[in-house]
Amino acid sequence: MQRNGGGVGVVGQTWVLRRVRLTWLSFMLFFILVFFPLIAHYYLTTIDEAGGPDKRIFGPRPGGELCEAKHVQDLCRIRESVSEELLQLEAKRQELNGEIARLNLRIEACKRSIDSAKQDLLQLKNVISQTEHSYKELMAQNQPKLSLPVRLLPDKEDPGLPPPKSARSCRLRSCFDYARCPLTSGFPVYVYDTSSYPWGNYLDPLVKQAFAASVKSNIYVTDNPSIACLYLVLVGEILESSPLPSPSELEQQLKALPYWRSDGHNHVLVHFSRKSMTQNFLYNVSTGRAAVAQSTFLELQYREGFDLVVSPLVHALSEPNFLEVPPQVPVKRKYLFTFQGERVESLRSSLQEAPPQSFEEELEGDSPADYDDRIIGTLKAVQDSHLDQVLVEFTCKNPKPSLLTEWALCGEREERMEVLKASTFALVIAPGDGQLVASAGCGMRLSEALEVGAIPVVLGDHSKLPYHQLIRWTEAAIIVPKPRVTELHFLLRSLSDNDMLAMRRQGRFLWETYFSTSENVLSTILASIRTSIQVPAAPIKDEPAHEIPHKAGKLAGTDANLADNGDLDLGPVETEPPYASPRFLRNFTYTAADTYRAWNRAPGPFHLFPHTPLDPVLPSEAKFLGSGTGFRPIGGGSGGSGKEFQAALGGNVPREQFTVVMLTYEREEVLMNSLERLNGLPYLNKVVVVWNSPKPPSDDLLWPDIGLPIVVVRTEKNSLNNRFLPWDVVETEAILSIDDDAHLRHDEIMFGFRVWREARDRIVGFPGRYHAWDINHQSWLYNSNYSCELSMVLTGAAFFHKYYAYLYSYVMPQAIRDMVDEYINCEDIAMNFLVSHITRKPPIKVTSRWTFRCPGCPQALSHDDSHFHERHKCINFFVKVYGYMPLLYTQFRVDSVLFKTRLPHDKTKCFKFI
Repeated sequence: MQRNGGGVGVVGQTWVLRRVRLTWLSFMLFFILVFFPLIAHYYLTTIDEAGGPDKRIFGPRPGGELCEAKHVQDLCRIRESVSEELLQLEAKRQELNGEIARLNLRIEACKRSIDSAKQDLLQLKNVISQTEHSYKELMAQNQPKLSLPVRLLPDKEDPGLPPPKSARSCRLRSCFDYARCPLTSGFPVYVYDTSSYPWGNYLDPLVKQAFAASVKSNIYVTDNPSIACLYLVLVGEILESSPLPSPSELEQQLKALPYWRSDGHNHVLVHFSRKSMTQNFLYNVSTGRAAVAQSTFLELQYREGFDLVVSPLVHALSEPNFLEVPPQVPVKRKYLFTFQGERVESLRSSLQEAPPQSFEEELEGDSPADYDDRIIGTLKAVQDSHLDQVLVEFTCKNPKPSLLTEWALCGEREERMEVLKASTFALVIAPGDGQLVASAGCGMRLSEALEVGAIPVVLGDHSKLPYHQLIRWTEAAIIVPKPRVTELHFLLRSLSDNDMLAMRRQGRFLWETYFSTSENVLSTILASIRTSIQVPAAPIKDEPAHEIPHKAGKLAGTDANLADNGDLDLGPVETEPPYASPRFLRNFTYTAADTYRAWNRAPGPFHLFPHTPLDPVLPSEAKFLGSGTGFRPIGGGSGGSGKEFQAALGGNVPREQFTVVMLTYEREEVLMNSLERLNGLPYLNKVVVVWNSPKPPSDDLLWPDIGLPIVVVRTEKNSLNNRFLPWDVVETEAILSIDDDAHLRHDEIMFGFRVWREARDRIVGFPGRYHAWDINHQSWLYNSNYSCELSMVLTGAAFFHKYYAYLYSYVMPQAIRDMVDEYINCEDIAMNFLVSHITRKPPIKVTSRWTFRCPGCPQALSHDDSHFHERHKCINFFVKVYGYMPLLYTQFRVDSVLFKTRLPHDKTKCFKFI
């Protein structure tokens, strides 16, 4: 038991010793780890304090003595730099936090403002929409906008008109069926086939061929007789070797026509005369209600206001050669007046049966007086006096057959024309028989005189000249009663050069429009009837534009050249798409007092409603007209070239835009730059790019987005005449023709447009040129030198009316357009010739620019010497075609001195005129 108890005690004693040793070891570790550092720190501190402040080893040293140590200087600098950057970043952080807080406040305020603005905008849109709706309703009530009228065609077969009292009493009001010709019918005309009636086989083949060609090209001819307004029957000229039907047989044959309808109303019997001795086989024929159009009429046959005296068919199939027509200047020629003819047979001459009597005594007689002998004596006395050089011949070697009492033509046509080319005046002596009111011989003399520029002098006021109801012949001819033959010489010598030139120019117009070709003669006959019944003419269709698809998407930038515009308000801020110039506003509301005269005497060749008609203008005193559905007769009217001009064209629009027409040829980069410069241009409706190259644009070409339509038009051939085609995509009256390399600022374009609106009948543009006479070579020259005087404004940067695009493409002589195609040049000169010829006014140059340059463009044509030689030739050729120099000099220029100056509302902007 002791042994066990002793074992236990030993174990317990061992465990206690181990616990004591562990406790002591822990105490020692704690003392070493805690108290030893404290004692060492205290000891070191006491050492520094005992050594003094200058001998400190471990403690902090004043003045950065530790940093003086070489090995820690870099570390100190880094510490200081980092400290400064941290301070700066902290300051920026605090500043940005404050800015973020302020911006958050502003964002909240903007959101509230946007919500408020959206509400206001929505309300304004509602107000604008209601206002526009009210405005449209008001305009629809007071001034409805008309479109092309609906075509109305006759639906009645025979209205059953009451018969006239006699065939001699036929007038339009009593013998013409207006129900078959509504105002909007389009004036359809049915032409009988010459082989469908018996005498058609006896017609002159040349006349038949010319008539068929004219009918084929006429826009009014229809193949449907049931809708026809007018029916044409060709009755002459009959071959001399062919038997003429008797009057009774001819009446039966006329009544047998399919659409004669018992009395022949709305029929016109056309007799084309090619000889002076023409048959008047309709004299004893009862034509019922059918009108007669021929060159020879007896007084008992002619129905005033119903029948029509027409010009003879001098040129059946041949076109006039303008190069053979003599020029209109100089005014005075070799002979003062000429006459060649032989009297076939006259009435009883008072000079043969009794002593000479005065004209007054002869007029008192019961029988018609024959003045031919007295005329012969007077004219011979003038020739023998040698006061002026005249040529009168009363006998012919080879006289042409003529009617009784009429003066026969002498010799061949070529011989007569040579004499007339040297004549200032050409005498046309009316037949001695007063019953012969119109004759083919006088018509031929008149036509030949007008063709070569000899002013006709008609002796005999009883004679009816062609289309006398509609043409004011006193503007182109001198009509003298036979009793005044003794004063004829004095009268001709008293005319001034300006009056003679105006009459010669008017006569040239009448010949070109009404006499020159068979197409013109037929068109004049139809236009005379259509004008008399007040049916508007059919319009010429615009040139269809075959568009080239192109990709748009390149956002157009702002041109640096436009920076000087500043905040200038160049035009209205439009919230709607581009709008066209309204048309068809005055189709049937025109008045004689609201027409336009382009010049004092000579009329323009055609007039338009918004499209040019193909018909000649009737009457000739209709001076100038423009836009509408067709054309109408015009008397005198108000002048003016701005608002009055627009009203006469069917317009009267308070606001309008213009179209840019740009001709280009394989210069894509230059074209794109020019299109970009048009970005933001006020008043611009659209841009029409005339692609004059057979090669289409590149497929990957990106066209600029200028906010307006860009229409690329494909042309059939490379021709500079394409610039002036009346494209149907041009919906405005104003056209800005501009080259693809021309540089124009927006303010310059706007100023030019505003000037054009005040002078719509003129070419208004920027680059000026002039013509000059070369004394050494006796020819005209084209000059581009700087000068205060100009006569042309190049259409490479110019405004003009679309009216002139019609005239250039459809009315101007084809020879001029052929010349432009031959030289690939001169189209701008041709347009200046045309406008000056029509208006007798010079163009208007705006701003001080004289020419335009393209620094990045390839070599231009104008830099080549051959370019100027070609333009010299063009000017001289155009002068031959027109017969005179139509260009007019001017020193007038419109400058934009105060165009950008802001003035009070009660002040007017001023222009400086130089």
